Amino acid sequence: MESNVMPDSFRHQRLQPGIGFGSGPTGTLRSSLRPGVTVPIAPLLPSPASLVALSGPPPPLPPLQLHSLYGGIGAGLGPGATGHCNPGNPAVLKEAVEAVVRSFAKHTQGYGRVNVVEALQEFWQMKLTRGADLRNGALVVYEMVPSSSPPYVCYVSLPGGSCFGSFQFCPTKAEARRSAAKIALMNSVFNEHPSRRITDDFIEKSVSEALASFNGNREEADNPNTGIGAFRFMLESNKGKSMLEFQELMTVFQLLHWNGSLKAMRERQCSRQEVLAHYSHRALDDDMRTQMAADWVNREQSVASTIALEVASTERELEDARLAGRELRFYKEKKDILMLAVGQLNAANTATLPSH
Repeated sequence: MESNVMPDSFRHQRLQPGIGFGSGPTGTLRSSLRPGVTVPIAPLLPSPASLVALSGPPPPLPPLQLHSLYGGIGAGLGPGATGHCNPGNPAVLKEAVEAVVRSFAKHTQGYGRVNVVEALQEFWQMKLTRGADLRNGALVVYEMVPSSSPPYVCYVSLPGGSCFGSFQFCPTKAEARRSAAKIALMNSVFNEHPSRRITDDFIEKSVSEALASFNGNREEADNPNTGIGAFRFMLESNKGKSMLEFQELMTVFQLLHWNGSLKAMRERQCSRQEVLAHYSHRALDDDMRTQMAADWVNREQSVASTIALEVASTERELEDARLAGRELRFYKEKKDILMLAVGQLNAANTATLPSH
């Protein structure tokens, strides 16, 4: 009897995030199964905007309900993932953030002005000492966008990988750092609220809403080979985790979707279950970024200015999301991967220059 067991090395190769190079019938597995840069992406998980056609990563998580904790403060916050707000009403966002910072100061340090940069670091240090699973420690990392004049922009990455940015006009670098710390502290504090945990009730409600929105049936929700079934599988696999933790995981799938990797894996005959199981336990690392950057180098070599156009689009998305107070890692990682691709392209061009 023939064995259908696939060698681990072959399975690992099929699940690589890189699309690969070349499209001929011969060569490596990655090259022979490359889908081509002009083919529309049709990945394995449901879309962030919809579940129609079963494409893209799962739909966004419910918004932070600030009004449920602080009266009417969050009335202007719209739908979306953690930290979403209405970018057309920055005053509401500023008021909400200041309210959370004041509340945090009152309960941890008494009344008075709070140093939000120190408070954010102390918050995550406290989580670590209380047993939080922070594989890379509790260090909060800040990154200033190079600029010689205002407005200054600062990003802050939390220990789990979530990223936030200064959301106000900041005339100084110090103010940009404080602004980023404020929005990150607000999301960190709200993330501890019981309503931000993935529970059985939350899963049932989310799946039911997805079914109702896209005219699905209960059988779809129980079948992991459908988009809604995959969404349910992801939620159940992360039961007990917070929304920020789930968002960090979803960033990996969002990037795989954006890069065309999910479609490439499907072309390699990878099942949804294989992909979900593999990447649910794989952190975003330099190897993954390098493979995705190589795919964008290949696209650029096929169609000039591809990277420049994608960078411009990504920068607009990043700017809009930052000013709206949203979680930024997906946009930030996209830009970093594209910049890595530019570096690879420049290195390749330098290496091929004639010597004098």
